[in-house]
Amino acid sequence: MIQIEIDNGSGFCFGVTTAIKKAEEELAQGGTLYCLGDIVHNGMECERLRQMGLITINHDDLKNLHDVKVLLRAHGEPPATYELARQNNIEIIDATCPVVLKLQKRIKEQYNSAVSNCPLAKSQEPRAKSQIVIFGKKGHAEVLGLVGQTESSAIVIENFDEVEKLDYSRDIYLYSQTTKSLDEFHRIIDYIQSHISEGATFQSFDTICRSVANRMPNISQFASRHDLILFVCGRKSSNGKVLYNECLRVNPNTHLIEGPDEIDPAWLKGIETVGICGATSTPKWLMEQCRDKLLSMDE
Repeated sequence: MIQIEIDNGSGFCFGVTTAIKKAEEELAQGGTLYCLGDIVHNGMECERLRQMGLITINHDDLKNLHDVKVLLRAHGEPPATYELARQNNIEIIDATCPVVLKLQKRIKEQYNSAVSNCPLAKSQEPRAKSQIVIFGKKGHAEVLGLVGQTESSAIVIENFDEVEKLDYSRDIYLYSQTTKSLDEFHRIIDYIQSHISEGATFQSFDTICRSVANRMPNISQFASRHDLILFVCGRKSSNGKVLYNECLRVNPNTHLIEGPDEIDPAWLKGIETVGICGATSTPKWLMEQCRDKLLSMDE
């Protein structure tokens, strides 16, 4: 009989839990509710909410909507989205994660400070004198919201290898997407500190969410305890990729699956223990479904 353990530390983070709860509460009241983008990077959870009535839209769709309710997911949005909603008389149900909101505010204040201290036009001087740099995934919803605080002037670097493209003769203010790797962020800090020119300012702000970062050591220990790891995660999840790769590093017999139908019976050959874990966008009920599928295979 195979022993199966579901990681207690896996599952929705606070921000995602709050966003889904807000969506469920609004849908329970009846009426139409739109969500700008997938509420969570998990197809099966999105489908569950779709069946409850949630309608997912993109930014082009938003332009054509008027007098409706639109939920903003935990990732956050740039100021332009709020302005469009105001113009179209759209009621915003704001489920932006508090950690992301705080980060947006810090970046906006930094940008505004650069603008206010400039004798030239704001479109020129902030870019000429200083660089606001965001360690994050290009095109990711959260990163788009952060870049939007700087009127699109922030520089986004996705990984350590891209740090060389910065101008070290100019001031650098470094922030991070909340779900990025803490270790890689510190590598970037060390590199910039050792290359920044004399007379240029460098400041870094650790804006990585600890509820996500703290999962790394826990999931490492969890992965090391089992013969087989099933990492349940939507393939769009940035956080999921980080945690999955950590599992894979510790336990090469790790497989990323989106749901129980992707479990290959061949993986169970010679296996005594299976660990099931997931990302901050993975619902508990989905990991439980994977456990039940394993149990049915083991009968």
